[in-house]
Amino acid sequence: MQQEWLAERFEDERRHLFGVAYRMLGSTAEAEDAVQEAWLRLSRSETDEIDNLGGWLTTVVARVCLNMLRTRKTRGEVSLETAPVESGLPDPTVVLDEAGPQDPAERAVLADSVSIALLVVLDQLSPDERLAFVLHDLFAVPFDEIATMLDRSSDSTRQLASRARRRVRGRTPENNVAAQREVVDAFFAAAQDGDLARLVGALHPDVVLRADIGSGVTTYRGAEKVAGNAVMYAHADRITHAALVNGAAGVAITLHGKLFSVMGFTVVDGRITEIEAYAAPDRIAVLASTLGLESAHS
Repeated sequence: MQQEWLAERFEDERRHLFGVAYRMLGSTAEAEDAVQEAWLRLSRSETDEIDNLGGWLTTVVARVCLNMLRTRKTRGEVSLETAPVESGLPDPTVVLDEAGPQDPAERAVLADSVSIALLVVLDQLSPDERLAFVLHDLFAVPFDEIATMLDRSSDSTRQLASRARRRVRGRTPENNVAAQREVVDAFFAAAQDGDLARLVGALHPDVVLRADIGSGVTTYRGAEKVAGNAVMYAHADRITHAALVNGAAGVAITLHGKLFSVMGFTVVDGRITEIEAYAAPDRIAVLASTLGLESAHS
């Protein structure tokens, strides 16, 4: 009976715990692993000594994620900001929005969405900065509790969050999905017409395109270079479907009815500032499965 009660309580917290882990790690698979590790630790613990189960589980997940991030840094993964060929992009959450999200699971995905742009910035922070920012600024965990996890003083932890906040500032996209959609639709209309001038006009001068095609992530910077590479996503035999990618306007592109690629966009002040293009076969296979489609790469 005790294990059943614990399992029910854990399921009540699962969505919140996944939200913490996903923002910490940017990987849905690793986030699920972190949540599962929290369950294993809970099932082995003396629960009578736990006063606040939700807080205890959040702390466990945060520490598991911190260790995973520190392991990444030890392996010397490449920075998303500085490398011409990068180590990876955050996993996207994708919902086709042509008919709107009707399924409760799809609505939950949207409620838990965090922009790809924010996840990319978070990937550039140190593990300690990321933990401090995510827990305090996104989940309102007090600095005293975070300081204990990091074995730092509260003042030092505040400084970590402040540094992270400065990095994140200005990278948050507009919340108006309809306005985002107008810009994204204009982008694809120009690409399909081969109108380079209109394409450049839809892009911020310092726009960044990150393309994951399966051999690392290639980065293109600047409106003209990004516009020149955008045509590859606008072939006549590829159909563009409106989608929400991490809660923002994006597209799913199909080839002969099978998922070919997914693109997420960040729109600021009416222009596209960042594009993430996913076409790696393994990632498309996973996304196709979640959307009920076949992969064009299989």
